[in-house]
Amino acid sequence: MSTPRRKKNRRRRRPRLDAEATYVCDSCGEEIVVPVDLSAGSHQAYVEDCPVCCHPMTLQIEIDPDGEARVEGEHE
Repeated sequence: MSTPRRKKNRRRRRPRLDAEATYVCDSCGEEIVVPVDLSAGSHQAYVEDCPVCCHPMTLQIEIDPDGEARVEGEHE
């Protein structure tokens, strides 16, 4: 008779649902911190006004498999 295998108690790392990332505004040169919704997919794009100079910026967000976000901003 064999003994049942015991499962190791491993903690599953819960994925983060939100994060922050930064980009540099093309218009004013300020570094801007933006919230990133990791549950919205690994490739995101949207337009947001720079909170410093108010110029619209197209933000391209890429999220790697580890949940780290990279943001690139381009003056619209």
